[in-house]
Amino acid sequence: MATCSSLILHHRCWSRLDLPWRPPRLMLNFNSVSATTTVATSSLAGKAPFERCSSGRIGIRTCSRKSKWIIRHCSANPFVVVDDEKYGNKQVVSVTPSLYEYILGNVREPEILRQLREETASLHGSQMQVSPDQAQLLAMLVQILMAERCIEVGVYTGYSSLAVALVLPESGRLVACERDAKALEVAKKYYEQAGVLHKVDVKYGLAADVLKSLILNGEACSYDFAFVDAEKRKNQEYFELLLQLVKVGGLIVIDNVLWHGKVCDPMVNDVKTVSIRNFNKCLLEDKRVSISMVPIGDGMTICRKR
Repeated sequence: MATCSSLILHHRCWSRLDLPWRPPRLMLNFNSVSATTTVATSSLAGKAPFERCSSGRIGIRTCSRKSKWIIRHCSANPFVVVDDEKYGNKQVVSVTPSLYEYILGNVREPEILRQLREETASLHGSQMQVSPDQAQLLAMLVQILMAERCIEVGVYTGYSSLAVALVLPESGRLVACERDAKALEVAKKYYEQAGVLHKVDVKYGLAADVLKSLILNGEACSYDFAFVDAEKRKNQEYFELLLQLVKVGGLIVIDNVLWHGKVCDPMVNDVKTVSIRNFNKCLLEDKRVSISMVPIGDGMTICRKR
C-alpha cells in the first residue's frame, strides 16, 4: 500500500534521503537549523528511508501518494529544486519567517496604514486583513493603470482599500463593499484620518447586491480596477459581475486563491477549499481574461479583461 510520510528534520547534517519511486523526482535544499517538509513514497518496508547522523531525528505519518525526494543539505532560507524537465530545474523560494521579515522590512508602509494594521491586530478576525506587501502591490497596480474608478469587494477594517485610496487621484472613486458594520466603522475612521474619505463610496450590505445595483445604474465597463477579498464560495459570482463593471484592459484581483495551501492537498475537500479550487480551474480556462497567479500573502490571481 502506498504511503505518504511527513519528515521533521533537525540540525545541519542530513546527507541524503533516497526513497523509492519517482514521479516527479524532487530535490530539496534547506538552509535552516530546523525545517519541516512532506515526503511521499511508495513503501518503506524493508528499506532504510533515510541516513541519520547523531544529532538528527525523524518522525513519520502515513497518507497515500508516491514520489521521490532527496534532502541534500541543511544550512536559513529553504528553496526547492524541482528535478524534472517539465519544470526546467527551477529553484522555488520558500518564504521562511526570517525571509518574510526581510520582505516586510522592504515595504514602504505609510504611517496611517501601520496604525490601522496595529489596531486591527487586536480585533476578532484580524487574520482577514491583507498583508503590507499585498497592499503595496495593489496600490502599485492602481498606479500603473492610472486608475480612477475602483471597487473593493470585502473591506473588513479597510487596510487594502485605504492603500488604494491613498494613491487614487483627487477625482478618483473607490466603491467599498462590506457587510460587517463594526469593521466598516474602523475603516471609515481611518479614511477620514488619512484625508481620503471623499474618494471612498462606502456600501454597507451584501456585495453581490451592490454590484448588481451598479450595473443597473448604467456603470458597466466604467471601472479600472477591482479587488475581491470576501466570501470564497461566491468568488465566481463576484467575478462574473465585476467582468461587466470593469472595462477592457482593467484588472480584477482575487485574494486567497491558494487558501493556506489547502487547494493542492487532495485530502482537503471542505466546501470553501473545493469552491476555490474549482474557481481557480475556471479562471485558467476563461479566455475572457489574461491571468497571473501570484504567491503573495495567501495567493492572489490578477486577471486582465480582454
